[in-house]
Amino acid sequence: MPSIGLMKTLISTPGALRILAISIVARLPLAMLGIALLVHVVHLTGSYAVAGVVSGANAMALGAGGPLLGKLVDRRGQTGVLIVSGVAAGALLSVMALLPVGTAPALLAVLAAAIGFAVPPLGACVRSLLPSLVPDASAAREVYAIETSAVELTWVVGPPVALGLAAFLSTGAALAAAGIVLAGGSAVFAALPASRAWQPEPGVTRPRGGALGVPAMQTLIGIFVAIGVLVGGVEVGAASAAAALGRPAAAGPLLGLWGLGSLAGGILTARLGGGARGAAGLSLVLAGLAAGHLASIAAAGSLAALGAVLLVAGAGLAPAFASVYAMVERVAPAGAVTEAFAWLGTAMAIGGAAGSAAAGALADGAGPSAAFALAGGAGVLAVLATAVRAHTLADPGTCGSLNWPRWPVGFEGVE
Repeated sequence: MPSIGLMKTLISTPGALRILAISIVARLPLAMLGIALLVHVVHLTGSYAVAGVVSGANAMALGAGGPLLGKLVDRRGQTGVLIVSGVAAGALLSVMALLPVGTAPALLAVLAAAIGFAVPPLGACVRSLLPSLVPDASAAREVYAIETSAVELTWVVGPPVALGLAAFLSTGAALAAAGIVLAGGSAVFAALPASRAWQPEPGVTRPRGGALGVPAMQTLIGIFVAIGVLVGGVEVGAASAAAALGRPAAAGPLLGLWGLGSLAGGILTARLGGGARGAAGLSLVLAGLAAGHLASIAAAGSLAALGAVLLVAGAGLAPAFASVYAMVERVAPAGAVTEAFAWLGTAMAIGGAAGSAAAGALADGAGPSAAFALAGGAGVLAVLATAVRAHTLADPGTCGSLNWPRWPVGFEGVE
């Protein structure tokens, strides 16, 4: 569990838990969208390769729109941006849900791209609010880990809900439901006092190039691209493996176990103080992430084995996310914090686009194990990127250590 002191702080801070709870509900459709869009396009076209390309178009557009909307939030505030973009994304998802079987792949790709471009930057807005909810930087690191863990609940619940709606109603119903919750949740979050009160920093001269001009941000974005490839590969690999074993509906529970593992990893990270601060600690976290997903290659032939491996492999996701989010809060330039967090979403989208497209082609041609091999290889690339660019993440006083103050028994004093 997170530290007792931090939980007391969150409970005693007016509206803090409500902000987290509403933001999680509002972001549930984003956990549903990847798998829901994938199975809907497979239903309409009969091809995993086409579904991978369409999902990739959605992710690429999400990546392009996120920083633009984030920059707009940094200049205009959260309320209007979240409401308008949420309603637009919800309406477009409803249109996609109504398309008939045999719809041209090109039209699917264009519409998927429009959806991605309109998705509101909820995650970036939430994370820009978090430091104001706690008393100091140390507590802020822990609350990032708590928020990351809470987000993993959406990945536990979202994919099974999406596939359940697809199985019992239709694939279109899953997309329509995601659109309704996304539009409504964005509006409710935007109406919260903390969101309405958030204002751009006055008198700030924004750096040329924005958040992208900071070397540390460039490093973190590169790491997130690799993690995005991993995520895209696992999503397609799980769907392909379930279908190959004659249980296509099992893809949702498989991804739910993956998210459950990440939830457990996030809770442990919060308990240990918030994650890695320097490149050395982040490299260790990413190495564990890569190793777990490489193990999924051998498990693709059995649903039970694959579920067990994904549960363990997922435990590296939330610690990696929480560590990077805390680093972004430290290195983001003044007046570009929301944009900086949005760039992480862009990096994940770009990686997810490449991962979905490549994994779809690999799954069609060589089976689900090839998709999982892509995911594990992407994790290895994340480790290498961290090592090569370690100097940009240096934080005087951490010496590159994990800097977790409460170690498990037997590891006291280890740096």
